[in-house]
Amino acid sequence: MNRSVRNRIILLLAGAILLGIHSVRAQTTSASRDSLAGYRAGYEAGYEAGYRDGSRKATNHTPRRRPPENLHTGSLFVLDTAQRSEHRFMHRLSAEFRPEYVFPTNPFLKGENRTARPIDLALSGHFRYSFQFRPGSIPDRIYGGAYQGLGIAYYDFQRPAEVGNPIALYLFQGARIARLAPRLTFDYEWNFGLSFGWKPFDSETNPYNKMMGSKVNAYLNIDLLLKWRIMREVDLSAGIALTHFSNGNTKFPNAGLNSVGGRMGLSYNFGRRSPEVPARALDPDFPRHMSYDLVLFGSWRRRGIEVGDKQYAAPDAYTVVGFNFAPMYNFGYMFRAGVSLDGVYDGSANVISDDTSAEIASTAQIETINPGFDRQIALGVSARAEFVMPYFNIGIGMGVNVLHKGGDLRSFYQILALKVAVMHNSFIHIGYSLRDFHMPNFLMLGVGYRFNNRYPRHR
Repeated sequence: MNRSVRNRIILLLAGAILLGIHSVRAQTTSASRDSLAGYRAGYEAGYEAGYRDGSRKATNHTPRRRPPENLHTGSLFVLDTAQRSEHRFMHRLSAEFRPEYVFPTNPFLKGENRTARPIDLALSGHFRYSFQFRPGSIPDRIYGGAYQGLGIAYYDFQRPAEVGNPIALYLFQGARIARLAPRLTFDYEWNFGLSFGWKPFDSETNPYNKMMGSKVNAYLNIDLLLKWRIMREVDLSAGIALTHFSNGNTKFPNAGLNSVGGRMGLSYNFGRRSPEVPARALDPDFPRHMSYDLVLFGSWRRRGIEVGDKQYAAPDAYTVVGFNFAPMYNFGYMFRAGVSLDGVYDGSANVISDDTSAEIASTAQIETINPGFDRQIALGVSARAEFVMPYFNIGIGMGVNVLHKGGDLRSFYQILALKVAVMHNSFIHIGYSLRDFHMPNFLMLGVGYRFNNRYPRHR
């Protein structure tokens, strides 16, 4: 083999070797890259799976923090992250129209007036502001979506010259009795306040109106209604209303006015979400316990007497002061019951003698006597029950005087009371006492304090 051929063979072999080395190196580099990419993908998948597994275990096994306790009588209130960023209350404005039939409970309403026609129709317009706990929160669920607020109303009885056109300013509260459909509820509501602008009885300028003796009278209303959510923020309501006006026996005459009718209204709820119905959840347990309410009250009253179909008033106003001490067992968030020791001094008790009726027939005046302090004090015992809601408690009671010296103080009495919370343990007391379910007794305006109050606080 000559030198030139040998050189060519060597060059070809060298080229083949170099080409093979380059091919192997390229394959090795590609394999390394594929291996590294697979490693990274496997690492990331394993990391994500481990993170998810660790998060799940932490969620399942980490103990939950104790719900916060806050400063309002009612319940524990658990807040999730979304609720923490929201306001505590939802606010609303509403307008209503109420046509009502007036019961003919006295001669003036029956037609003994200037027009000689019955007064049997009352029309009123109402404008109201209210607020409630955020829908879906624990206190909202406990108290059935309770709302409370302030209202103002204008009344027209079709006799402005003799009755007036009173304006009522009142507190109100309502809540859900039952949910009939996702957008429809059956609710109750009460209104309580004062009405101004009445034309009272006057022997010269308004002699026929022997129904009302004062320009300012109490206003009491109880309603049952259906509430329909027609839009996310708007509710339509309709129902029946029972209304009572009276001066609480602070002026004479005090025949009062009662009516029944309908109510229709629209409400706008600021910031309400849709849907409103929350998921079911367990409410916190309630610590059942005994509490003790001490109430001190006072007022004034007028006395009168009926002779035939006419009423005659005693010349003076009389002082009433008293106390109630009521041990009550708290059964749950919304109900407590017990007994009460009731003491009273009634300056009008036994000031009218038994033979006054015969004297009035001839003199047309009531003469009073001084019976002595011991015949104007009494100590009674009554059974009590209270319906408990945020800010307001409504109580009823029935009792008898067990220590007294007879006469007017030998009675079976009934009490209707509203307690308005001021602080966690203190409240304002507004009550009214009746005798034998129909005879006006006296107002009970006072303050109270609740001992051993263990109602959970919430915010």
